[in-house]
Amino acid sequence: MKRLLVQFDTDPHPAVFDRVVAIDAGCDHLFSYGGITTENVVSLCHGAMFTRGLQDLKSTAIFIGGSDAEAGVELLKRIQETFFGPMRVSVMVDSNGCNTTAAAAVQCAARHLPLGGAESVVLGGTGPVGFRAAQLLAVEGATVRLASRYIERAEAACARLRQLVDGAKVLPAETSDEGLAATLDGAQVIIAAGAAGVQFLTGDEWRSVESLKVLIDLNAVPPAGLQGVEPGDKATERDGIVCYGALGVGGLKMKIHKAAIEQLFSANDRVLDTVAIHRLASELA
Repeated sequence: MKRLLVQFDTDPHPAVFDRVVAIDAGCDHLFSYGGITTENVVSLCHGAMFTRGLQDLKSTAIFIGGSDAEAGVELLKRIQETFFGPMRVSVMVDSNGCNTTAAAAVQCAARHLPLGGAESVVLGGTGPVGFRAAQLLAVEGATVRLASRYIERAEAACARLRQLVDGAKVLPAETSDEGLAATLDGAQVIIAAGAAGVQFLTGDEWRSVESLKVLIDLNAVPPAGLQGVEPGDKATERDGIVCYGALGVGGLKMKIHKAAIEQLFSANDRVLDTVAIHRLASELA
């Protein structure tokens, strides 16, 4: 039975990146649809659910992508509502690569210190990747300072994280000049997950954090989000601090992405969301 992956993208044109990875991960045929919404996805789901017998449904799976992470979350909910009983196929959501990238970043940090109780800072924490990195750090028991230029946005994101993660130790923090010192004080892990072109810290600023052990910059577009960290850094030691750049994290991200797609075809009831992808990443590590 051929393995069929159905790509639902919330953008008008399905992402080429996700299509290439799907093929490289071993799916036999890829059906790609753009402009998918909660209103038009149901009939497409029915096409995936009702064209094969129950014993063969594990050979069909759905991948949700697109640049809007929250739209992807809503699409996953609608798809799950469409399934009933054994009539379902496995589904993975990785809008804009946010889940696989966040999982890879957290796994990189976990290689160098126990995350339980670790003091961590996520810069750009209200963005799609930053929010999910903060979520996964909280799942691991870290104390997370979720930082934003606007404290109100950080507070809202922390409130949402407390709903997603029982007992989450998350605190809103600022990246403004006035609040930056308090945000970084005592940090052992710093993950920068801002938009391209945003530099959060100078080299002098992160080097001044005496407690710092791991530094991860997920921005591959100059200027660096963390000055002095190179995109290709992979457990590179700089002034006694272990550094990862976007490309250094990217190899593990691709490994996780491909493994997740392969897992979709192991059964017809897999749901690979943020936490499930993180669990898979931990197994790979």
